[in-house]
This record gives sequence, structure tokens and C-alpha cells, in this order.
Amino acid sequence: MKILKFGGTSVGTPERMKDVAKLISDGSRKIVVLSAMSGTTNSLVEIADYMRKRNVESAGAMIGHLRSRYKKHIPNLYDTDEGKQKCEDFFKEEFITLQRLASQDFSETTEKAILAQGEILSTHMLTFYLQEQGIRVRLISALDYMRIDADAEPMMMPIYDYWSKLLAEDTETEVFLTQGFICRNAQGEIDNLQRGGSDYTASLIGAALHLEEIQIWTDIDGMHNNDPRFVEGTRPVRQLHFEEAAELAYFGAKILHPTCIQPARYAGVPVRLLNTMQPDAPGTLINNVMQPGVIKAIAAKDNITAIKVVSSRMLLATGFLRRIFEIFERYKTSIDMVATSEVGVSLSIDNDSRLTPIVEELKKVGTVEVDQDMCIICVVGDLVRENKGFLGHITSAFSDVAIRMVSYGGSNHNVSFLVRKEDKQKTLQALSDTLFTD
Repeated sequence: MKILKFGGTSVGTPERMKDVAKLISDGSRKIVVLSAMSGTTNSLVEIADYMRKRNVESAGAMIGHLRSRYKKHIPNLYDTDEGKQKCEDFFKEEFITLQRLASQDFSETTEKAILAQGEILSTHMLTFYLQEQGIRVRLISALDYMRIDADAEPMMMPIYDYWSKLLAEDTETEVFLTQGFICRNAQGEIDNLQRGGSDYTASLIGAALHLEEIQIWTDIDGMHNNDPRFVEGTRPVRQLHFEEAAELAYFGAKILHPTCIQPARYAGVPVRLLNTMQPDAPGTLINNVMQPGVIKAIAAKDNITAIKVVSSRMLLATGFLRRIFEIFERYKTSIDMVATSEVGVSLSIDNDSRLTPIVEELKKVGTVEVDQDMCIICVVGDLVRENKGFLGHITSAFSDVAIRMVSYGGSNHNVSFLVRKEDKQKTLQALSDTLFTD
């Protein structure tokens, strides 16, 4: 049995929903996870923002606009009067619920309940359509099985207990349809999975049940060997090791959130990235197989700040680095890259919201230099130290680019370079020409 997840663009219009219905109606039993229709979550965030500002009138107007938008989908999605009426009745109840939530005093709980409505809308719409087409479908609320604990970490046992019992009892249903992103927290309130949303939901279910495969359907033909927005002639990567995929996702490959594949990796369940616009394309398979001696792909991460701390007190001193890292821990700011010398340490961060107090603290330790508008370029593949000449081959692409930092050796699958933002496109293209030109 497989689990298939479809993102917002895959269900962004009635026509796209019909395409998804064709893909999942092949007669085999499967679990399907849906995101909200594209644009819906942004509207719900705006509604919640008006509530936060106590502008109930504008929040209500936004809900009205959203309802009008959704009502226009009804005649384009359903063929029968019964299907149209079923969806019309649901929309009426759903938007009354949204108006009721918007009239309450603002709280984080209310905000998350509002954000959850996008997935609830999309899954009901597709359920009604599948029923109209004669598909044996069962809508399952994610709020019945997806739980996070007090640390906001997902709980696997409730997923396993709920789904294993359901699948054993219900042998007739062809498509089990459920929502991504939403869950209940330790207090039983509506919450969300935050990291990766719907992809994370599919990965958690697939891992808990040890399913045959987790399929992530988007509007891109798998993960490419470079960013097609900046580089010509990129190609889909047909296979990645879980660790390679995690590195690429963290360092800028937007098709997948880095935390989403971890449950699948630990359970040994392969993940396949597929394209709803080209359903016959092979996409990218992510599993525990490492192809030896192969560089797979390049990714870039923007909005990086480099910080350099120099102090003669670091020479032969113990505890110096600990003091540096404790400052970043105190301000809850994670570090991407680190390079050290006898009297200094350079590091990079991707969140500069607490940069000012961090720099003030670091000045008590040594002389501080800050470079903003930087970019991390990451090369991923089999980069174990036994592979002679790989690093030299990679760095030959940087002949016309100033490198601020290099990170190599912390992982067997990644070497990273810090360059200025204006050199990003030139560097990505040069690396592609060097590494992937036949």
C-alpha cells in the first residue's frame, strides 16, 4: 500500500483536482494526503492577522471574498446537482464556522483553528467529487490521529494504532483521504505540524505503517541537479540517498522540507517525488542506497549572514568556542557553517532577527566583523574522504568567485561554500558546467 501527498498547486483549481482524481482512481487501495488549495492558506493567514489587530470587519470581509472564490469552483468541479448541492451545503457550514472563529477574541488556538480550514475545505471538495465519480472514498480527519506532544514533536503510536485498526476493519474503501499539516497538541487543541506541513503528514503515516512507498506529488519533475530558476540545462536527479536529499532540502531545494524525510529514512520507506503535470515522468526516488563516487546536485541558500570573531585569547584556550556558541543558543539562533583558526572563528546564520544583541555579546569576547547578503552554495553527493580529487574538481569552478568560507568534512555528502549574493547565479552556472557537462 502507498501513501500519496498532493500539494496546493496540484489541487489549485477544479481542473487540477480532476487530474488528481484520475491519478488516485486506479483501483488500488491507498492513503491520500491533501494540502489546502493554492492561495488559501495565505488568505487564512491574512484573516488571522486582521483578528490579531482586532479588525473584525476586515476579517469578515476577507472571509466573504474567500467564500465567493470557492463557490465559483462548484460548477466547474461537479457534474450532478447532487454533487453541487452537497458542496454548497458544506461551504455554507464551513464559512459560518470561519465567521464564528473570526468573531472570537484572538488567541493562538483560534489562529491555528482558522489556518486548519484550508485542508478541511480541499479534502471535502475532492471527497464529494470522488463520490460523484463512483470511487469508494472515505474521508478521515487528521484531528482523529495526528498528535504532537508538549515539545511539538509528532507521536507515532497514535498514528499506528488508528490507521492499523482502520485498515484492518475497512477492506472495501479504495481511497482513504485525509488532511496534511493539521493535528492536535498535547492539550487536545487544533494545532499544526509547522515543519513541512503536508509532506510531514505523509511521511509520518508512511513510516508508522511501514508502507510500500511515500509519494510526494508537486508541479516539478522531481529534484533537479541545480536550481532551474538560475541555471540553464538542469536535469532531474533520478535517485538520492536520504542524507543527500536532506542536505539539498536544507540548503535550498524547495521541493521538500528537510525534516519531512526523516521519519521515512528511519523506517526505511522510500520516498518518490513526482509531477502531477507529467504523471508518467519517473521523478526522483529517495532511499537508503548510496551511489558511490557520484556528485548528485547543487543547491543554494539565500539571506545568509557571516560573523567573524577574532581574539588573541582564543590561542591555546579552552572554553572559547563554548562561550561563542552559548551566545547563539541564548538567542535561539542556529548556525549553518563554522570555520576556525588559532585566533578566530567564522560562522554563518540564516536568521538575523537577533543579530544586534548577538553582536553586542560577541564584542565582549573579541573583535567582530559582520557580512550580510551572503549565500551558501552546497554541492551534494558521495564526498567521503577516500574519493581523491573531488574537492579540487569542485573548487576549480570558483576561479572567478571570491569564497568567504568553506565547510568540508562535517558530512560525507556535502561541501558548502559561502559567497556573496551577487555571485550566486554565476557560481551555480559554473558548478553545473564543471560537474554536469558531458
